[in-house]
Parts: sequence; structure tokens; C-alpha cells
Amino acid sequence: MPATPQSPFQLFAADTLVDEEERAMQEAVRRFVDDRVRPEVGGWFESGTLPARELARELGALGVLGMHLDGYGCAGTSATAYGLACLELEAGDSGLRSLVSVQGSLAMYAIHRFGSEEHKQEWLPRMTAGEAIGCFGLTEADFGSDPGGMRTRARRDTPGDEQSDWVLNGSKLWITNGSIADVAVVWAVADDDRVRGFVVPTDTPGFSAPEVTRKLSLRASVTSELVLDDVRLPAAAMLPEASGLSGPLSCLNEARFGIVFGSVGAARDSLDTALAYAAERPIFDKPLAGYQLTQAKLADMTLELGKALLLALHLGRLKDQGSLRPEQVSLGKLNNVREALAIARECRTILGAAGITTEYPVMRHAANLESVLTYEGTSEVHQLVIGQALTGLGAFR
Repeated sequence: MPATPQSPFQLFAADTLVDEEERAMQEAVRRFVDDRVRPEVGGWFESGTLPARELARELGALGVLGMHLDGYGCAGTSATAYGLACLELEAGDSGLRSLVSVQGSLAMYAIHRFGSEEHKQEWLPRMTAGEAIGCFGLTEADFGSDPGGMRTRARRDTPGDEQSDWVLNGSKLWITNGSIADVAVVWAVADDDRVRGFVVPTDTPGFSAPEVTRKLSLRASVTSELVLDDVRLPAAAMLPEASGLSGPLSCLNEARFGIVFGSVGAARDSLDTALAYAAERPIFDKPLAGYQLTQAKLADMTLELGKALLLALHLGRLKDQGSLRPEQVSLGKLNNVREALAIARECRTILGAAGITTEYPVMRHAANLESVLTYEGTSEVHQLVIGQALTGLGAFR
């Protein structure tokens, strides 16, 4: 009598580590992805489009935009619940999770953490409802891993007058949501040579956001350049509580946390697909799943997936306790994305030629994870963050 098949997460009894409220949110997001995203996402990826505004309103109604923030219409959930939502979103597509991450963990978090009360009242209720979309402008064409070298500048129209308008000039690149955003959080070097953040309505004269096209990864995602050509803003547009690179870097840490969980979702979906395919695909005289080489692949991938999930849940609990450190987020981002990419690639081999089509999600996940491996800190950057924590010596230069 053959044994009853189990899913990878069942083998690790992961449900016992999640409370009822967190599980309910995870299941609600999973249903949304199953019903709304899976039937369409292959086509979105193939055509390089995403109905982002429509999805943002639906995600707002679901309660996942800025869900881990408190007040201003935000749900105020646990960090772990937010992470599990990211897991389910990225099981659909990395572009969907990117939409939510940039909205909640970058743009909304920056306003919530560093903005004035006026900023929060003006933007956060609309953003949590998905009625307004935000983007986050830090990366530049020549300054990704080294954001401190940014060339975007913010100067006072009247030097020395703190009530004077700001004038911003420069450009940002690889900005998710940029072309559809209603508000951009833009980081620039100010007159005092310190990095400052600015809340920039995207209808401000001099602001434009041409879309980046011809992508082979994150095709179901809006990626843009931001161009600031004498963008004039009132004095109050500056985020008052952010000064220096610690501001934008803390926002990146929020987004990286979601990726720690999200990448597990992409890996789980790839492995679930490979398991189902191998069980049904006949080869020679039995299903592909009945061969030792296939089972060895499935076992190894399940082991890495389970370890990634356990690491994510551990980091989630640390964040809920208020004790999560940046280098620990780097541990999660480095490990989980790296392993998720390896799993997606291995799953493609199980599907054979079928694995390269959009009929199955694994090649799409693998292509997307190539971008996830790079953004919010490359693997090399996270290795150096961990190395510095281990040795006390910085090796970035």
C-alpha cells in the first residue's frame, strides 16, 4: 500500500508555528492569489503588463497594503502575518509581491516612520485602501549598492531660508510602481550634504516616470525611471524625521523582510508544481515521481524549502519582539532567495521541456528570482553585511 503523499510544509509541521489569526490572513491571501492571479499571471508575464491599479484596490480591500503598520487605516498585524501574506503573494508572482512591498514597506513605511502628521493624514489612508499608489526613489543608474554616492540633489530656492521651496534635480532607476504612482518618496542630497527624503506628488511639474521595457524578469511588474527636472516642492515636502542614509536603509530593511518570506512562496509554488507534474507524467513504465533520481531531487528541495521557512518564521518572531537586527535580515534574504532560485531551476529540470512555457510557473519564478536576488541588496552586499557582523571589520571598500 503506497504511503499518503505529504506536502513539503506538512513534513515540517509548519502550521504549528503560526497562530490562528496569522493563518487566517495567510489563507485569505492564498485564496485571492488562486482566484484572481493564477488564471491571469502567465499572460501578464508574457505580455509584460500588470493591471496594477485594479489590483491595488483589490489588495487594499483585502487589507494587505501597509498591513503591518499602525493607524491611518492600516491593519496593524504582526510582522509574521505580513511575512506570510508576502509568501502567498509571491507564490503567485514576484511582481505582485513587489507591488505590495514597495507600497507598504517602502513608500508607506517611509511616510509612517519619517513623515509629518500632515504627510500621514494626506497619503496613508488612501494608500492602504489602494486608492493611491506609491513608489520609492533611491537607486540610481550608477548607484545601486552604494546609494551614498547618489547624484540627485535638493537645494533651497533661497539658501539658508528654512521656509523656502525645495528644488530637486536628478534621476532614479529600477523603480517599481514608478510610472503608475501618485506619490514618490525620493531621496536626495540636500544643501547640508545629508541625504533627505521628500514626498513628491507625481503630478508636480518637472516630474516624469518613463517605463522600463524589454525586461526578461519581473515582466508582470511596473518598472520605471524617475526624472526630476527642477521639481519645485514646498518646504513641508521634506520628511522631517529622516536625516542621512539611515532613513532609506531602514526602509530597505522593511522590504527585505518581506522578501525573506516571499521567496519561500515562489519556491513552494515551484516545488508543488514539480510534485504534481512528476506524479502524473508517465515515463517508461511508471510515473516520473517513482524514480530514485526524481525523489532525491524532491527530497533535497523540500529540505532547503523547509529550512528557509523555519528561518523566515524565526525572523518574523524576532521582528514581532522588536529585536530583529539588520544583519539577521541579511541572513534571511541571502539564504532564502538563493535557495528559492536553486529550487525553481531544479524544478524546471523535472518538468523538462514543459518547464520553459508559461503554462507552468517554474520558469517564470526562476526568471523573477534573478531580479529578487539583486534588488534590496545583492547577494554580495548581504554577504558583506554578515561578514562585518562576524568579524567587526567592514569590507565594502
